[in-house]
Amino acid sequence: MPRIPAHVAEMAGSGVRRILEVALQRPGTIILAVGEPGASVAEEIRASAAAAWERGDVRYTPNGGIRPLREAIARKLFRENGLDVEVEQIWVTVGGTQALHQAMTLALAAGDEVLVPDPGYTTFTMNAHLLQATPVAYSLRSERGFVPDVAELDALVTPRTRALIVNSPSNPLGVTYDAHTIAALVDFARRRDLWLISDEVYERFTWGRAHVSPAGFDTDGRVFTVFSTSKTYAMTGARVGWLLTPPGWQDVMLRVQEASISCVDTPAQYAALAAIDGPQDAVSDAAAHYAANLAAASALLDERGFRYLPPTGAFYLWIDVSHDTAGDVTSWCMRFLDEQGVAVAPGSAFGSQGEGWIRICLASDLDGLLEGIRRLPAPANMLGRP
Repeated sequence: MPRIPAHVAEMAGSGVRRILEVALQRPGTIILAVGEPGASVAEEIRASAAAAWERGDVRYTPNGGIRPLREAIARKLFRENGLDVEVEQIWVTVGGTQALHQAMTLALAAGDEVLVPDPGYTTFTMNAHLLQATPVAYSLRSERGFVPDVAELDALVTPRTRALIVNSPSNPLGVTYDAHTIAALVDFARRRDLWLISDEVYERFTWGRAHVSPAGFDTDGRVFTVFSTSKTYAMTGARVGWLLTPPGWQDVMLRVQEASISCVDTPAQYAALAAIDGPQDAVSDAAAHYAANLAAASALLDERGFRYLPPTGAFYLWIDVSHDTAGDVTSWCMRFLDEQGVAVAPGSAFGSQGEGWIRICLASDLDGLLEGIRRLPAPANMLGRP
């Protein structure tokens, strides 16, 4: 029998998904492990997709997506991100996940290296392995406020380094980089002649700090940007995102998009059009809900003496449980699920710097969130925050 290629067979899975798969088999489990928005999809978004099905609009679309959606995205990018782009730079994708994979496909060849954040979203590393590239972790440490250190990035660059991945607001940390940090990262990529791939799927949820897009600092066409409707509009299952390329990539993208997906599901594209062009009340309501959950959860963590990272974006809390994990937070999370009926994401699933930490999602209902935090074993003498 033929064998699966080693780079596929040996690719590690998501530690978060392993926890989730077990939790889903146990009714009554409080699930705080996965980034699933708790809000319902707005009625006008659902109606737009349903109308497309009713009129039989389920044929192929252009590779880049239906023109009205791409135009709506261009208006959105100008209005919200300060980016003046051509429609031909916008490519509708199967969620932010495919946009990320597409960007990494464009930037990396077999044997290349890509700088990925640690802790960072698990798919950054998984995609690199799938493309036969090497992920090289750059550390995000508590003593630096979990912000990249450009000097460390410089030291990690080798002749094989081709790209830098930046994620702000960050999953899992909830850190939002300020304009100075973003500008420094773009300058670093320019100085070392690297592509910069920016994951901005949590852009609409920031707390006390404005979201800044690296593409706004791109003067020579090296930034690819990943966006999604999944978190903003609670459309995780609709699978609509988009990749913003530098100018001049249309011919390449036509071929790459055709080879990978041809195009995105047509009714889902109409749903995304209604979401982006329609009322934004549901987004504002979701942000208010997440902010209220954050305030309540933070107050309870303070009361119980936990060390945690106050987030400035996304909808997660990064909590230090190292006092109880004995250096193996992954095993601890499985025991916590077994004994307390609460599913949380182990920090080590996001990289070695996450050992001793957990990520919990703020997008669930408040009662379940607070009950899950109450079941965490409190530290004896561990006051303060990173």
